[in-house]
Amino acid sequence: MSTPTTTSNLSIPGFDLSAADVILNPSVEQLYQDCVSEGDVVSSNGAIVAYTGRYTGRTPKDKFIVRTPSFERDIWWENNHPMDERVFAALKAKANSQFPNKKLYVIDTFAGADPKYQIAVRFIVERAYHALFVHQLLIRPSKEQLKNFEPDWTVVDLCRTVTDPEKDEVRSEATIALNFQTQKILIFGTQYAGELKKSIFSVMNYLLPTQGVMSMHCSANIGKSGDVALFFGLSGTGKTTLSADPNRCLIGDDEHGWSDSGVFNIEGGCYAKCINLSRKGEPEIWDAIKHGSVLENVILDKSGTPDYTNVSLTENTRCAYPLEYIPSSVSPSIGSHPKNIFFLTCDAMGVLPPISKLTLEQASDMFLIGYTAKVAGTEVGVSEPVPSFSACFALPFLPLTPTTYSKLLIEKIKEHKTTVWLLNTGWTGGPYGTGKRIDLKYTRAMLDAVLSGKLDSVEFKKDPFFGFSVAQSCPGVPSNLLNPDKTWADQQAYDAAAKNLKSLFETHKNPVVIGDAEG
Repeated sequence: MSTPTTTSNLSIPGFDLSAADVILNPSVEQLYQDCVSEGDVVSSNGAIVAYTGRYTGRTPKDKFIVRTPSFERDIWWENNHPMDERVFAALKAKANSQFPNKKLYVIDTFAGADPKYQIAVRFIVERAYHALFVHQLLIRPSKEQLKNFEPDWTVVDLCRTVTDPEKDEVRSEATIALNFQTQKILIFGTQYAGELKKSIFSVMNYLLPTQGVMSMHCSANIGKSGDVALFFGLSGTGKTTLSADPNRCLIGDDEHGWSDSGVFNIEGGCYAKCINLSRKGEPEIWDAIKHGSVLENVILDKSGTPDYTNVSLTENTRCAYPLEYIPSSVSPSIGSHPKNIFFLTCDAMGVLPPISKLTLEQASDMFLIGYTAKVAGTEVGVSEPVPSFSACFALPFLPLTPTTYSKLLIEKIKEHKTTVWLLNTGWTGGPYGTGKRIDLKYTRAMLDAVLSGKLDSVEFKKDPFFGFSVAQSCPGVPSNLLNPDKTWADQQAYDAAAKNLKSLFETHKNPVVIGDAEG
């Protein structure tokens, strides 16, 4: 078990922890004990269950990037709230004022499985559950690496300390501030752990493209023949579910880089949605929730068993676990250049085909549009699916312009002859409220058909509204499901809805507003 370590042998530039009770890189067992002592509970499956209070999703409107001379021209300010250096300095002073006599956890991690593009990240957090979360979600250094660990980035997470909009010159009691100049991140007032991982993703979304590496909000897996598949999509579209395939090996479930050498995971763990989770539907994720995992905002029944159907707190219930908890995961989490890319969309209007093939131009357009339905619960104020457009399927996390990423992606697709597909995991037979969501077993059947090559020889027809090439048959899938117009009772209503969505696509080809879609 780790013991408290004072700043006499732990120096963190910019932060004075000398009067704090600092625990450096504690064991999972110690974190379990501390979680329980703080009021978290252990569920019947062995996972820690934590609750995040007011914020059960990210709060993107409270995220800032510090405007500094060195990075002034780089940042896409239309999509990122600027913060003055003076305000950041005051927030850092606020953080230092909170440290005396506070129990703090210092967790050292890496981001980026490819050592060539890896960064060292040190987290200073006040909740034991946050310490366990980042330990399991990021890449865990070896004992030898910890001996001489020197962070490139430092994240200070004072989740119980709120900010004052008037005094601190911020927007609310929650604030997330990234400073690329000093390589520091400050988080106040929100106990939702997703802010920790997404802050590092935002950092990598700046660093990797400057090195010619495509940073991607996607999951990735690899087949027995070495073929890699990527799954782009926002929360609730199926990134984690579809990539956790017992017949393929998992590279990662959320964040990746694509370099000249191939694909690599940015993280060392998975962060899956738990709503309606079942062993039958998602066996690998179900079995990964055990001792060492973290459940967020999941309600337990009287016996301490998670009730994944209970959304009384939020629909954005989550589980976090190390990558190795998925038996088919690969280590190190890297792979070759992708053979297939899937753009996942949860179409709330019910008009997009379940599976279609995209041309290079269509792939570029759909990547920039990033259409899905914003799923209930993933952000404050969202109660039911509504159309959402998130450039590059990652708008809230893009420090650079969308064209920076789209150009990189299309270059790599062309170079490696990758096939791009649009996979709709949303509604059919009508919009949300009228139609029904496409059955997961059919989505898996379509995915399997692509990956096995069974769709290579079937007939494709051009969709009359969107121009995508739509498969006319697929093993294990009813033929009428493949053409969405055939699933609607009212053909005129379908035509009107399709025309409306096409019009929205045209409108959102050039995103210029601050993103707020969850991922």
